[in-house]
Amino acid sequence: MTGATDGDDRAFEDVRRPSVAAVARDRRVWLILAAVAGLLVCCCSAVAGTLIALSAGLLSA
Repeated sequence: MTGATDGDDRAFEDVRRPSVAAVARDRRVWLILAAVAGLLVCCCSAVAGTLIALSAGLLSA
């Protein structure tokens, strides 16, 4: 049994694959970046809309 286990370990060590945690971390990073970009776009569009409304005199300062 020891010989079979050693053979399996060596075969497993030869295969280099990214771990599941590394893949999940990469997806989390992209998800966080997408959320930050979405918030930035929303905030910038709200500020731009407010400035346009102020310049058009639609809002009283």
